[in-house]
Amino acid sequence: MSDHLFRDRRDAGRALAGLLDHYRGEPGVLVLALPRGGVPVGFEVARALGAPLDVFLARKLGVPGQEDLAMGAVAGDGVIALNDDVIRGLAIPAEVVEHVADWEGREIPRWERHFRQDRPPRPIEGQVVILVDDGLSTGAGLRAAVKALRRSGPARVVVALPAVAQATCEDLAAQADEVVYATTPSPYSAVDQSYWDFAEITVEDVRDLLRASAASLPARAWSPGSGDVTAVRAEALPTEGGVPHPNVLADLVGDARLVLLGGASHGTHEFYAARAAMTRWLIEEKGFRGVAVQADWPDAYRVNRYVRGCGHDTTAEEALRDFRRFPVWMWRNTVVLGFVAWLREHNHRVLGEHPDKAGFYGLDLFGTHQAMRDVVSHLEAVDPAAAACARERYACFDHLGSGEAQAYGFTAACGAGEACEDEVVQRLVHRRREALGSMRRQGLLHEDELFFAELNARAAKSADEHYRSMFAGRIASWNARDRHMADTLDALLEHLSRHRGRPAKIVVWAHNAHVGDARATEAACRGEINLGGLVRERHGDDCRIVGLTTYTGTVTAADHWEGPAERKWLRPALSDSVEELFHEVGEKEFLTSFRTAPRTRDVLGSARLERMVGAVYRPRTERRSHYFRARPAGQFDAVVHVDETRAVEPLDDTDRWVQGELPETYPAGV
Repeated sequence: MSDHLFRDRRDAGRALAGLLDHYRGEPGVLVLALPRGGVPVGFEVARALGAPLDVFLARKLGVPGQEDLAMGAVAGDGVIALNDDVIRGLAIPAEVVEHVADWEGREIPRWERHFRQDRPPRPIEGQVVILVDDGLSTGAGLRAAVKALRRSGPARVVVALPAVAQATCEDLAAQADEVVYATTPSPYSAVDQSYWDFAEITVEDVRDLLRASAASLPARAWSPGSGDVTAVRAEALPTEGGVPHPNVLADLVGDARLVLLGGASHGTHEFYAARAAMTRWLIEEKGFRGVAVQADWPDAYRVNRYVRGCGHDTTAEEALRDFRRFPVWMWRNTVVLGFVAWLREHNHRVLGEHPDKAGFYGLDLFGTHQAMRDVVSHLEAVDPAAAACARERYACFDHLGSGEAQAYGFTAACGAGEACEDEVVQRLVHRRREALGSMRRQGLLHEDELFFAELNARAAKSADEHYRSMFAGRIASWNARDRHMADTLDALLEHLSRHRGRPAKIVVWAHNAHVGDARATEAACRGEINLGGLVRERHGDDCRIVGLTTYTGTVTAADHWEGPAERKWLRPALSDSVEELFHEVGEKEFLTSFRTAPRTRDVLGSARLERMVGAVYRPRTERRSHYFRARPAGQFDAVVHVDETRAVEPLDDTDRWVQGELPETYPAGV
């Protein structure tokens, strides 16, 4: 699967329009597009904002003999922006630069007439100018355009780009009043890498779009296209409690050995209930024998002993007592309690003494959440400021592609030195050894002894590296964790198959951020991977991925890392989001399967905003904290949408959870 995020330039323009919504309907807004590629992008922006569209030219200054290599750019009035590194590196004489700039500068008026035909240019003075292109790597053309625009006296210059290199973005921010972008790929070497369709834009295409924009009426308030809503509604399949009809589920799963069930939060009752119900069906009807969850291995193994009739626990609640670290409610909640009780009863009733019983396993052998807590605890004693920074960083740990993600190392960001890192890593390695030793003393099932020894030996070799990744950039720590979970899942699949004497089947419970294929999200542009993408790479059509989404309701989450569980009001989803599109369908709940719904697959093959709520929910920074751009049809094989949901009930209530948060009239998230 490609890392391309946008279907084409107009799709990118619609994505940008959602980010520029604060200019909708404002007087004195003018969209200027750099031809040719920027014009389809600008057309969608102008249409959404109800603003006029025009072109603004900047010509590349190609190195003589290597014209594809830009040594700078020239815009109107002869304003020049140079790529000094190229000029110095190739020792290009100043007179050569001047000659090329003079030649290209004289071409600008001719091309402006060519594009506009008989239409005069739009006045710029006093306007809020939104300058649009289809992407940017080096930025010479846009820098020249911004300089030239300043001479015409605009009230404000906003640069808007679907994709831009981070360094270029920082450079532009020093020149423009505002820089708006949908994604910052890394590495980013060519504009076309963000697009599925990067067809050439002709002069006639530019003319047609300018004519169409001039003839259109001001845009109404944005809502999902009626054609998109109609397509999804026509192919939506009914669900009950988030669970499709058995025949639909059977068609979706087929003969897959791995079924990954997601959820857009860690605190939604309907997500847990739907996963539990679908898993019961998979165990009873399709012979699945393993439930692997996004949890620490030792904590989950206590549950495994219980559901298979071993160990000392006499109730499901006792079996869940090792889940005592933040976020406690993630696995100690009423839905998981009921499922664990059912799984034990099912194993006893159906399988009796037969060894082929369904088990319950954690995918994290390193105890990542406990490790995070240990990092914070240690830093509190030696550097409170670094501890506060660590909490902030870990608060967005489960947000794939989150706008709050740190792009730099934790050590550099928080000031924790190398000695501190060494001490914490040694402590974490020791704690892991103690935890797994305690687990062994409590008793491993006989058939798991060798498997656990092999798994533990592999993990021990990489423990130091894994924990050090927590001090590196967020991408490094995220990738290390998900690669480890994928490796654990593969090892578990092999172990259960060997024990059963035939191919085993496993169902996975994890957040959408982990199971939804990252290659279909903006996170891939920054080099992020995840469990779902790795499983697809390794197992192909032998796996299925189902995401779960909601529009509004309540959710169990904390205000900050390690904060108490709260029953919070989940704000209605933002415009241009997949959740809003599903809301417009008008059904309380439904399933859409991209494998059997071609029109829906086409609609959701384009990039839209998508919401992710982890252990922490921050509604006041909703857009930045919880949304990213993704192509749902590329992330999932199917999506279950429940329009209004409620908070999952923790087994350990807090006063703040019981009291809850009252809905309020709330502005759109920023």
